[in-house]
Amino acid sequence: MDRSKESTIQGSVTTPSEAPAPAPAPAPAAAGSDFLQLDIGRAPAGGRTDWLADRLRAAIADGTLAVGSRLPASRVLAAELRVSRGLVTEAYQRLAETGQVAGRGRTGTVVVAAPVTERAPTARPARSGAPDPSGPFAPGPRGGLVDALRAAPCRIDLSPGAPDLTAFPRTAWLQAERRILTELTPADFGYGNPQGTPALREAIVGWLALNRGIRATPDEVVVVAGVAQALGLLAQVLRAEGVRRVAVEDPGSLGARQQLEHGGMEILPVPVDAGGIDTAALAAGPAQAVVLTPAHQFPTGVVLDGERRRELLGWAAAGGVVIEDDYDAEHRYDRAPVPALRALLPEAVCYTGSVSKLLAPALRLGWLLVPPRRLDAVIEAKRYADLGNPVLAQLVLARLMASGELERHLRFVRRRHRARRDAMLRAIAARLPGARVHGAAAGLHLMVTFEEAAGPGTPAGPGTPARFDDTALAAAALDLGVKAHPLSWHRMTPGAPGLVLGYAAGTAGEIEEGVAVIGTALRRLGEAVPHRA
Repeated sequence: MDRSKESTIQGSVTTPSEAPAPAPAPAPAAAGSDFLQLDIGRAPAGGRTDWLADRLRAAIADGTLAVGSRLPASRVLAAELRVSRGLVTEAYQRLAETGQVAGRGRTGTVVVAAPVTERAPTARPARSGAPDPSGPFAPGPRGGLVDALRAAPCRIDLSPGAPDLTAFPRTAWLQAERRILTELTPADFGYGNPQGTPALREAIVGWLALNRGIRATPDEVVVVAGVAQALGLLAQVLRAEGVRRVAVEDPGSLGARQQLEHGGMEILPVPVDAGGIDTAALAAGPAQAVVLTPAHQFPTGVVLDGERRRELLGWAAAGGVVIEDDYDAEHRYDRAPVPALRALLPEAVCYTGSVSKLLAPALRLGWLLVPPRRLDAVIEAKRYADLGNPVLAQLVLARLMASGELERHLRFVRRRHRARRDAMLRAIAARLPGARVHGAAAGLHLMVTFEEAAGPGTPAGPGTPARFDDTALAAAALDLGVKAHPLSWHRMTPGAPGLVLGYAAGTAGEIEEGVAVIGTALRRLGEAVPHRA
């Protein structure tokens, strides 16, 4: 066979004299990076560090680098830009100093907050005393206020309602999940019981008996996606019975009120004072049902006292519907446990709770105990709402409850929460001397009021405006990078201005800095609002 022909088919055959000339050396690559399309050639001479820091800051501000995004390793980016590693490190450090990025060990440098920049005085809504018309404190319907504030960028978040999410028991959860996955049969991955898995309902009964003094059976428990869903289901069931007028605590939870309004209920405010909800005002009004937080009232932190408990239970025995949100009952520091209303009158009290403040809101796991006459209707409403909560998460929570892991976690976070509460109390005393603190004995938040700013009377404290809108104060604080809830969000009738400040989710340093920023915002607000003589 003539293999020369075969070789000409498989590839070109050349002689040394026909060999092509050597290819020219490649031109040096441009000193740039695919990351943000950075081109160091555009940086001004002598200002490369400033240029790089500004490009990174702009990318964070416009959302190109979202919170949680990871920056390239300084060594890698320096090599791509053909600059010293020190230049990149210095640019990263500048963003770290303003709270926009943070080093996370092996994870690298991560974006943790959008930049908070000073605005021109004419663009600062807080300085004029009016909320930003495009921000979460804008006047108008309040349906999406909390969501809008939650989505707003900040350096420090002192919003109420969030636990210490860094303390989530990842190892215990993962171990329990692995064990459960090895035990499940293929049939267990099908549709579950809309009322909840028997294992979790049994574990909830045990948890409530040990921690809240409630005696119940698993058949009385409906597993729900948090207290929000419990209120929605109850609103649906009660409306079908003809119950339309529901009393709520004032001040009280904006979120709970919104759930009930969405369910078609007419909301009637009932005042709250040092003894809890005013049961005399409740009995004198037209309400057919009441939603309340007797163990730790939101947001005041007061406990429903003994006499009012008896009056409330008498109102319920006469036909009123009591919906007990056992808000923050497990988070107590300086007072004895408070028994649940459900333990005293189970046939008249719908009881709800969740692990949102104990573990994490993202789990969407809670419980609803319903008297027998409404149980079937609630289960039916749950079935048509979502066919039941995810089974795997229910089984993991049941394992944590039954094994004692959840109890150990509670003891651990109590210590952390107490220390952070103490840090907030110290900061308020130092930075907000005219403020009055409420609800420090338990919970995950403090309510702060500025009583002298409510009307004529005692002169305002130094730097405190005589009269001001607390939404303007919250807007001014957000303008400086700190989130907080204005107390007026949670009121239906007028009252003293104030803030609701969460302390569980931040470190002591963040709490102290956040309260100091609120003090600065209050002083700036005072510059624009007249003081009393």
